[in-house]
Amino acid sequence: MADLSLWPVGNCQVSALVDGAAGFVWGCAPQVDGDPLFCALLSPKGEAELPRGEWRLSLENQVSAETRYLRNTPILATRLTDADGGVAEIFDFCPRFERSGRMYRPVAFARIVRPLAGAPRLRVALNPSTGWGAADAERTSGTNHVRYLLKPQPLRLTTDAPVGRILDGRAFRLERALHFFLGPDEPFAGNVAQTLATMLHETSDEWRRWVRGLAIPLEWQHVVIRAAIALKLCQHEETGAIVAALTTSIPEAPNSGRNWDYRYCWIRDAYYTVQALNRLGALDVLEAYLGYLRNIVDEARGGQIQPLYAVSGEAWLEETEAEALAGFRSMGPVRIGNAAYHQVQHDAYGQIVLSNIQAFIDERLLRKADNADFAALEKVGERAWAMHDQPDAGLWEYRTRSAVHTYSSVMCWAACDRLANAAEMLGLDDRAALWRERAAAIRAHIEEAAWYAPEKRFAATFGGGDLDASLLQLVDMRFLSPDDPRFLATFEAVEKGLRRGDHMLRYAAEDDFGLPETAFNFCTFWLIEALHLAGRRDEARALYETMLKRLTPAGLLSEDSDFATGELWGNYPQTYSLVGLINCAVLLSRPWSAIR
Repeated sequence: MADLSLWPVGNCQVSALVDGAAGFVWGCAPQVDGDPLFCALLSPKGEAELPRGEWRLSLENQVSAETRYLRNTPILATRLTDADGGVAEIFDFCPRFERSGRMYRPVAFARIVRPLAGAPRLRVALNPSTGWGAADAERTSGTNHVRYLLKPQPLRLTTDAPVGRILDGRAFRLERALHFFLGPDEPFAGNVAQTLATMLHETSDEWRRWVRGLAIPLEWQHVVIRAAIALKLCQHEETGAIVAALTTSIPEAPNSGRNWDYRYCWIRDAYYTVQALNRLGALDVLEAYLGYLRNIVDEARGGQIQPLYAVSGEAWLEETEAEALAGFRSMGPVRIGNAAYHQVQHDAYGQIVLSNIQAFIDERLLRKADNADFAALEKVGERAWAMHDQPDAGLWEYRTRSAVHTYSSVMCWAACDRLANAAEMLGLDDRAALWRERAAAIRAHIEEAAWYAPEKRFAATFGGGDLDASLLQLVDMRFLSPDDPRFLATFEAVEKGLRRGDHMLRYAAEDDFGLPETAFNFCTFWLIEALHLAGRRDEARALYETMLKRLTPAGLLSEDSDFATGELWGNYPQTYSLVGLINCAVLLSRPWSAIR
């Protein structure tokens, strides 16, 4: 039965999820929101000579597989053992390194197989799919290559392995190292063995240099590094977009129908991602994302900002279903696109401004923001000011109802407040006064309309008494201080209403699909932060350690957890959850000075 014990490999252009036995079971081309050439994770329907949408390397009579990442990289090493003691080791990676003054990150997947002991017999089963799992990709072959006629662009496998054995999937004796490069449909220049060995070395060096530049906390270093690498893999570096997850349609709960396509850039999710990576000093992710945001703002021309966009910046993300895929554990539907793109979610204005503010301050940036950037950002602020008290779908993206959500309104307040800060930095006193005045007006409105007097706390919506976990973000957004009695009362109510043992729900009320059946991992990390800020530090550390026990073998998390069993559900790896791992480690860790 399929599970989420999956290991991402990638190069910030393409990515794949590899199971614990050297099978590529998910991966899209030519980018993360493209057609999956590997779709076995979502159970292709119909017959095929080889498993459809999969690339598996296995040994005849295989009895075990052990998988690990090379230190501080997303390069995967899997050791396979057969019943007779034969052993082979596989290195899986997507090339990524500087070449000719540019980052070389092709649409390509590389695999190196080396015999280590005995006489292992290797089977190569490569059968990419096309049309969202509808058919095997057509193929042609030559002496040392196989062409797969994928759309929008074909891919070519270049190899020094027997091509005939790749085409028929029969096992053969592995007597020397073999090399596989599934990449652009063009002749492979040079010796494939030597070139892939060099690519492996240079890709490893590139990732280790990137990790070396991170300012990590003293405690939980391995956890933070692995989460940071996975967040980096979620950025489409060509445009700067950051996707919410690498997958689509992993259900939030069994047979729930809560199956969504997360392979797009949510303004909200990306804000939290760059916020977490900024705490580690990963400015390259911020700089690339700001370029993406500037294009989004330019194209909006002062109008509504969508909650999400394609990695290309495309706004149209019509939601359809892939009929040829049965779904994760055959729990369909499999959705392509996301109808949330045409929802109204006013918190996006705050997240755009908050993401940009560092660009006015940080002297390390290659491109600091200037007056022209401020003028463009003011258009976003104008929308925040206009929409702060208007109904929206909220951050949980309700599909059939709307309200004035406190979180959205506070984000609009943050947009105005931070614009005032930026104006002061630029010496624009009149603009600073204007935005400060607007921020004060929004604050006053929130403090009145979102206040739930019977319990002396804030509510999740204006004029209501409902709760959701986003109220815990009032401190992070600097709307309230952690010792404010109003926050402490709100926290007490949220914990009482939404905590389920070691888990935190987004909300407990029935939504478009019924009552929630799983907890949202990011909200549990919000709970940990709130516990720490409220002085309950031992509880916060204990709960964080509990969350670490739920990590997959790859050291990652999906979106949701069953609050009875702890089993992971939802799209994977989920940026929100990885952000929580990083933020809480930074908050809870002892300082480096503790060991000096």
